[in-house]
Amino acid sequence: MTKIQPIIAGFLSIHVKQIQVNVSSFTKLLYNGAMKIPKRIQPLVNDGLVDEVISQLMSGKEATVFMVRCGEEIRCAKVYKEANKRSFSKAAQYQEGRKGRNSRRARAMEKGSKYGRNQQEQAWQNAEVDALYTVAEAGVRVPQPFGCFDGVLLMELITDEAGDVAPRLNDVLMSKEQAIEDHQLVMIYVMRMLCAGVVHGDLSEFNVLVDEYGPVIIDMPQAVDASANNNAKAMLIRDVENMTNYYGQFAPELLLSKYALEMWALYESGELTSKTQLTGLFAESNVAANVDDVIEEINAAFIEEQDRLQRIAEANEID
Repeated sequence: MTKIQPIIAGFLSIHVKQIQVNVSSFTKLLYNGAMKIPKRIQPLVNDGLVDEVISQLMSGKEATVFMVRCGEEIRCAKVYKEANKRSFSKAAQYQEGRKGRNSRRARAMEKGSKYGRNQQEQAWQNAEVDALYTVAEAGVRVPQPFGCFDGVLLMELITDEAGDVAPRLNDVLMSKEQAIEDHQLVMIYVMRMLCAGVVHGDLSEFNVLVDEYGPVIIDMPQAVDASANNNAKAMLIRDVENMTNYYGQFAPELLLSKYALEMWALYESGELTSKTQLTGLFAESNVAANVDDVIEEINAAFIEEQDRLQRIAEANEID
């Protein structure tokens, strides 16, 4: 062996090792492109419901949303934050009117015991699934849910025409004509939700996605029962005003409409149907309120509160 051969051998050895390192790095980049599996999603991976977590899409006041692969499908996994980590204010207003599945659970939720808090948390998480199924059946465009598992909601990923994640409405610019058309469609969706007994409760340009077919309503864990929640009318008005104010940037004439008041008046009178032709017009009544009716409602609310306190007292005695 000549003196130069060991030098060549050493040179080749160094470069072979460098190539191996580069190939290894490339392989990791290629096959480990998915992010680390979040702790809350790991049980779904273990059960075969999720195969891969691709990326985090967003983190909000009540949940964090991830893009995941389920077999051949790309879906969303919405991981609800625990009650003590949610920054969603006035949650009690939204939970009013939600019924427990049985009397024991209802009493526990009213009492605020550990079991009751767990039941309340499950009710909060399941509320969105129930609302999505309800409004979808009523003809409202929402992501298709695939079930809620241990506080993780699997649902359809809404994409745009190019196959990318669909933008939120607040990131979309449009013509006056498009704004009027989309606003009308959203008003129809709000009306259909109300006909199904549901008020979104947090509807705004931040909770609407836009795909090639138009607006898609999202984020419904705070949806309320229109007939059982005393705040339903105020929430409906706020929902409609939020949407009207956004579209009104592109079509100012929309700002003069009164769809919420029109819808609620028809709903209260039992005349609202999914086929009602809304006009956006409403003449507010100047007739003074019937004092006797108001007093009767106050007395009824007082009696209901007394009954609730009695149930709590009885539950405490049983425990």
